[in-house]
Amino acid sequence: MIEKPRVRYQRRPGTVGGKLPWNDWRNASTWRKVVQIILLAINLYIGITFYYWVRYFETGGETLYLPRPGGIEGWLPIAGLMNLKYTLETGSFPPIHVASMFLLVAFILISLLLKKSFCSWMCPIGTVSEYTGKLGKKLFRYQINLPKWLDIPLRGLKYVLLSFFLYIAFSMSAQMIQYFMMSPYGIIIDVKMLDFFRHISDFALISVVVLVVLSVFIRNAWCRYLCPYGALLGLFSLLSPVKIRRNVESCIDCGKCAKNCPSRIPVDKLIQVRTAECTGCMTCVESCPVASTLDFSLQIPTQKRQFPLSGIVMMALTLAILFIMIGIAAFFEVWDSPVPDNYWFHIIPNARSIGH
Repeated sequence: MIEKPRVRYQRRPGTVGGKLPWNDWRNASTWRKVVQIILLAINLYIGITFYYWVRYFETGGETLYLPRPGGIEGWLPIAGLMNLKYTLETGSFPPIHVASMFLLVAFILISLLLKKSFCSWMCPIGTVSEYTGKLGKKLFRYQINLPKWLDIPLRGLKYVLLSFFLYIAFSMSAQMIQYFMMSPYGIIIDVKMLDFFRHISDFALISVVVLVVLSVFIRNAWCRYLCPYGALLGLFSLLSPVKIRRNVESCIDCGKCAKNCPSRIPVDKLIQVRTAECTGCMTCVESCPVASTLDFSLQIPTQKRQFPLSGIVMMALTLAILFIMIGIAAFFEVWDSPVPDNYWFHIIPNARSIGH
């Protein structure tokens, strides 16, 4: 067996024990936490505001009124898919829930440019799942790594779910999509989503509890095995020019990158990480003790030079894409759904009976 020759390597500047301190501007995990906190806070605000908005119309205007937050439609990915199909087919904006389409396009653009970074940097469910797993590891000091013969088929489940939702969205004609969206059920699908959690069934509650427990012991269980949104973005991320790249010559084969990867990608065995499972979290890059051995970088096909991305650049790019798309929707005056208040007073109190 031929051993790899020992080489002297340069420890990363400013590192402590091979890792960047938490308050170093180059530390991607610090900036990723900032984005996670911002998006989690925004989604909490959206959820609370939307609840009070619904209650206002349920009580006939006797409770506190807060304007409907357009961001609630980020939680309507199927509506976003259907409206995207409508726009592609007709060349015009759909009649309602246009914000869901703009947010979906924003997340797709992020995936096309920066891998599946929406999942690790921005998704509130991904954030909760990540820290649930960290809490579980801290409390029990144990996590389950499923064997490959079971892990790989289970990862396929999210693609099965994605295929089902894509079939629903793209099997409908533009006329059918418009008819559905303008139906009473289509108009209040956001309210129906809220009611799912407010009046959760025993089966749904048990399912949520099981997923939470699994996330305690299996790292990112929902994201890894069941999230169809992540599956969709992962497919787009395969086209991203930004990838994790490993310098074989300076690599000391310590295996820390693969050990710390949340997606269990064998980074230490690859020259470029091309898999759809990579979320661009940059954990592997920060785990590497050798300077310039692992990079999350852009490589232009016509040039051999690579352009590494730092955590602060990732934060700026992800948030910029999101808010630019929101700004475009606001510019075209389609961020808010054009439904008059008198119709909300009529339909929201009867939301639970619609669709049954």
